[in-house]
Amino acid sequence: MFHERPPEKFQRLPLARARRAVWAALMPRRERTALRLAISSALLAADLLAILATGYAVDAAYYAYSTGGALLPLAASRNLQTAGVLALIVLLTNVVRGEYSIEHCLAPVPLRRRTATLWLLAWAIALLIGFATKVSTDFSRVASAAFFVVGLPAILFVRARMVALVRRHVTPASASASRVHLVGYEEDIANFYANNDVEALGLRVVGTSYLRRFNASTGAASAEALLGEDLDLAVSVVRFLRPDDVFVLVPWSETADIERCIDAFLRVPAALHLRPGVMMDRFPDLQVARVGRLSGINIGRRPLSTGEVMLKRAFDVTLAGIALVLLAPLFLAVAVLIKLDSPGPVFFRQRRYGFNQQAFGVYKFRSMKVQADAPFRQASRGDDRITRIGALLRKTNIDELPQLLNVILGDMSLVGPRPHALAHDRSFERRIALYARRHNVKPGITGWAQVNGFRGETRTDAAMEARVQADLHYIDNWSIWLDISIIIQTVISPRAYRNAF
Repeated sequence: MFHERPPEKFQRLPLARARRAVWAALMPRRERTALRLAISSALLAADLLAILATGYAVDAAYYAYSTGGALLPLAASRNLQTAGVLALIVLLTNVVRGEYSIEHCLAPVPLRRRTATLWLLAWAIALLIGFATKVSTDFSRVASAAFFVVGLPAILFVRARMVALVRRHVTPASASASRVHLVGYEEDIANFYANNDVEALGLRVVGTSYLRRFNASTGAASAEALLGEDLDLAVSVVRFLRPDDVFVLVPWSETADIERCIDAFLRVPAALHLRPGVMMDRFPDLQVARVGRLSGINIGRRPLSTGEVMLKRAFDVTLAGIALVLLAPLFLAVAVLIKLDSPGPVFFRQRRYGFNQQAFGVYKFRSMKVQADAPFRQASRGDDRITRIGALLRKTNIDELPQLLNVILGDMSLVGPRPHALAHDRSFERRIALYARRHNVKPGITGWAQVNGFRGETRTDAAMEARVQADLHYIDNWSIWLDISIIIQTVISPRAYRNAF
């Protein structure tokens, strides 16, 4: 019913002392709830201090710059007032979502995206409050904008340090670790230990209840009665050990046995979980969801929520519109140079696959000689089709700027996976796993792959796989801050120009 042998560190102790130590480890500790609450409170306090300290520091730095080095009194800091409102929104939301729990700290998926979205929402609410109360004119726009930009990295940095601290100290031996009881057939429990490093999971297995297997000769009534005996004994042990969580490791295919286990362990005051497995590990955001009156296990959401799509579109249209106006003289100069360099149109338009694999025409400045009825061939280094001005345009990425028109038209985004020629898409989709998932978001003028040097000619499947992995990383970790970072890197980072020709 329990572990086959005590933990190794207890085997070296005298027998009587070992027994006391084992029972002390198995039974719940009185200070456990207080310790977990203290850890959650420390996480909350760290977020609070990060927001308040950043708000005041930015305000004080701007005040010192404006006054020649004077110190800003705390009571006079407008950003500190804003920070109080932002902290209230952020902290209450995180408390409701349970983000200060130890389990969230131990989760393998980072929370940068959720934190960035919450930061934007908190600022939107704060601005709405300022507008409604007519106090927004009393605040420095420069200091507020700086606080908006600096605040999120500060929160993410402090949260990362706190999470690292929790992960380092929350071990199976610590009083704050979750106490777990396992129930299942012998082979399933053995597989659980073989496939999971309990130490790394940050939990302590305090008990194990084995269910007996019955051969085909055992009658249905007898098997049901014997299973009932096993479950009654397991429930008694769980009541005695008082674990936090009970994991039923019975295979999903054995629905009748799972239902018996559920009925049995719903009677004890512990959280009940069904068998974890590969599907659970692959989709960490797995949850039960309702669509109409139909319930199902939701293994993934849309790449971007409705609000995120609207935010990204507003960002794209605003920035693309401003860029088109500012770059109009450059467009005119490039058009003249292209016409003088070689005969043919200024713009080159090619069909590409976009969102949901819908084809559209992508605009580029023409960088190659016009060759009527020539078969498609990917551009390569030293390609004799590239014109003199075209080589410069490709080297500086200026040839991509007309795609700002595609952004305004809604075919593309400023940032996203680069669209490939139709022939390439069909070829790579058959050879590279999850290649088509790149089309779950709009293609971009630049992207995470490009600023990491994965651009230019792709002669091998390995080169395309590296680009695809970068694109999928972008999709899974999107935030408006990531878009801004990629745009900045596209302009200033040397890696964004690597393999350009």
